[in-house]
Amino acid sequence: MASSTFWHTPSADLLAEIDTTAKGLQGAEAAKRLVSHGPNTLRARKRTDTLSLLLGQFRSPIILILIVAAGVSLFLRDRVDAGIILGIVAVSGLLGFWQERGATDAVRRLLAIVQVKCAVLRDGAPVDIAVEDVVPGDVVLLDAGDVIPGDCLLLESNELFVDEATLTGETYPVEKQPGVLPADTPLAKRSNSLFMGTHVVSGSATAVVVHTAKDTEFGKVSERLRLQATETEFERGVRRFGYFLLEVTLALVLVILVVNLILHRPLLDSFLFSMALAVGLTPQLLPAIISINLAHGAKRMAAQKVIVKRLAAIENLGSMNILCSDKTGTLTEGEVRLHAALDIDGNDSDRVLLFAYINAFYEAGFQNPIDAAIKAYRELDVSGYQRLGEAPYDFVRKRLSLLVAKGDERFVVTKGTLNNVLEVCTTVEPAAAGPGGSADLEAARPHIQARYAALSAEGYRVLGVAYRDLPSASDISRDDEKDMTFLGFLAFADPPKQGIVDTLRGLAELGVRVKMITGDNPLVAASVGRQVGLSGGEVLAGKELHGLSDEALQARVNSIDVFADIEPNQKERIIQALRKAGNVVGYMGDGINDASALHAADVGISVNTAADVAKEAADFVLLEKDLAVLGQGVREGRRTFSNTLKYVFMATSANFGNMFSMAGASIFLSFLPLLPKQVLLTNLMTDFPEMTIASDNVDPEMVAVPRRWDIRFIRRFMLVFGLLSSVFDYATFGVLMLIFHADSGKFRTGWFTESVVSAALVVLVIRTRRPVFRSVPSWKLLTATLLVAAAVIVIPFTPLRGPLGFVRISALTYAAIAGIIVAYVLAAEVAKWLFYEAERRREARSQS
Repeated sequence: MASSTFWHTPSADLLAEIDTTAKGLQGAEAAKRLVSHGPNTLRARKRTDTLSLLLGQFRSPIILILIVAAGVSLFLRDRVDAGIILGIVAVSGLLGFWQERGATDAVRRLLAIVQVKCAVLRDGAPVDIAVEDVVPGDVVLLDAGDVIPGDCLLLESNELFVDEATLTGETYPVEKQPGVLPADTPLAKRSNSLFMGTHVVSGSATAVVVHTAKDTEFGKVSERLRLQATETEFERGVRRFGYFLLEVTLALVLVILVVNLILHRPLLDSFLFSMALAVGLTPQLLPAIISINLAHGAKRMAAQKVIVKRLAAIENLGSMNILCSDKTGTLTEGEVRLHAALDIDGNDSDRVLLFAYINAFYEAGFQNPIDAAIKAYRELDVSGYQRLGEAPYDFVRKRLSLLVAKGDERFVVTKGTLNNVLEVCTTVEPAAAGPGGSADLEAARPHIQARYAALSAEGYRVLGVAYRDLPSASDISRDDEKDMTFLGFLAFADPPKQGIVDTLRGLAELGVRVKMITGDNPLVAASVGRQVGLSGGEVLAGKELHGLSDEALQARVNSIDVFADIEPNQKERIIQALRKAGNVVGYMGDGINDASALHAADVGISVNTAADVAKEAADFVLLEKDLAVLGQGVREGRRTFSNTLKYVFMATSANFGNMFSMAGASIFLSFLPLLPKQVLLTNLMTDFPEMTIASDNVDPEMVAVPRRWDIRFIRRFMLVFGLLSSVFDYATFGVLMLIFHADSGKFRTGWFTESVVSAALVVLVIRTRRPVFRSVPSWKLLTATLLVAAAVIVIPFTPLRGPLGFVRISALTYAAIAGIIVAYVLAAEVAKWLFYEAERRREARSQS
């Protein structure tokens, strides 16, 4: 076990203490440690082995009570009945297991595609492994954008800056370097240590992992606070609805049990009937149906190159009405090209290009498209130059500086955002003066800014280049960025992506409005915004945003589509304002500085080529950085949501109606309306069509606009269609008892037939808002519905009728039941039209 104060231990001693070396672990030893320490994750892995999934189907307390009660009846009374009840429960559980097993395997395969990895030394060589497989003793290699996979002690570092905001609350990145610190050094001051839950902003490092998972500082915090992913609106609605229906069901079941006992019916029969009724009426399939729907949705989205990392976020994607996106690679081609290297007069300059090339060629940190564009513009021979040191780029300075030597000369070359470069300059090199000549910067500043504005207005991204002689230096730090001479401009072109105007128009037709959030200056952002067709001409710049209160920003944020010169922490503020203004907000980002915005959004979206910290924070990962791909994902999210709601509608219309039907029948009849095994068989057979819902077709209008969970709407639906179902149940009771004078066997057979067939057929009605003949169900749903209806009619004519308690009934009885079912389906169609008309009027009144 490593020392609890590892930051106080010299690195050589610590390596010996945890039995590793600076060259890392051997593969076999790492495998042993993974077994002994467990996976490196703070989220408890949901057990997905075959036995756990199978047993999970029977963990409902009501199911367990029913199994125990059936066991009692096995020894006390009817062994055949007990066997049938247990058999039906087993078949129902196996169906759920089969569906959930397939869904679980599919999701696991999809998540493996976008797994966050890190570089470690194994068997002395660098290899990429999943973060979950990192163990104490691993030596990790870190660069900008990497997540820190555990609590580590630094062995080597180069200008390393780490964002520790998630752990310490520190806003700005902190510098890290090897060393030994006092044992009582507080967490925020441990500059020789790296912590799980943080990420590298700039620089590089080699570190040894000391603690993983729950043994880390972040793990201890999560244990104390029991941190969980934020519950989505859909999850919250499902939970509340499930509790509501369960409470009502159990209350009625209790009433039915008491009434049966008052009427002196057998205790065991009454108890088994009540428990079977509870199984039949509670929405116990709801979690499984949601899991299956979401997993099917994830598979369909994967076919559209959208990988779902958090299944519950699929509904949020369907509800999203605002998408905030960066500019580069999303709205533009993303292949940044150097358009020109210019002196301060706007002339092509080989000297500016050379200095920029040296800076890009020798940068050791995070490789970026800007450096790649400079090197691709023209290949220069820089073999005579030697790199001595680097002050890496960060998001506060927005500059990168290198110390370079050529012969006896030593100088610093800096490139970065123009204003950030100018702030460390005191002189400017005029084109006419040639190398070494200089003039006062302040005198030339208006000329420089005018040139910058002209290039920006043409849509070019403009950086500045500067240098400074540093004759005696052997290394460089950020403090050396001063008294520099401004050389000129780098103008980069990144044209709008082909077809982006049509893509944005397509998203707008889906009810998703795109807003651009970029670090580029307002002139460039406005130019790109006009080219891609973002509405409105107003641009909100970062400096203006600083002066706005949260209330003022919330009042303006809906009307602005372009946010420019935005700092990383301002992205989160914009997203929060949009959410408070009543929107469901998505954010698409792939950079190191996008993590907080991805967390803040309702829907975090990244790409597979993104920095690890961005992929880890995202809910969805695109295999292509393309908004058209995302548009397909939005449609699939809405299809998944629609199919999930179909099950909810089915459960409410059938279950709520059956509650009243069962309650009335058990009170007024002299016998149980259905035997316990018949209630369970009813439940099992109505499950078959419902399990195919995930594959059902969805009407185009249901994916045309964002939709959100509305529990009040569902309650109204439940009352209307539940009571309608109950009306026709009572009609069946009347026909069977008053016209056909049915005994208990014929009554149960007749009602079982009407109940199951009508519940199966009404699914075809309530699955759509259209007339049933204008919306085609999936072949799986239609086939399952017809098979169930046929099976129900056939069962009384098979040898199963005796064990199941059914009898043969006359053709005339079947004809009467068929008439009731047809009337029910037609009434459901009329009720559906009236219901949605009333809902449309209700919505119109609320908007007026």
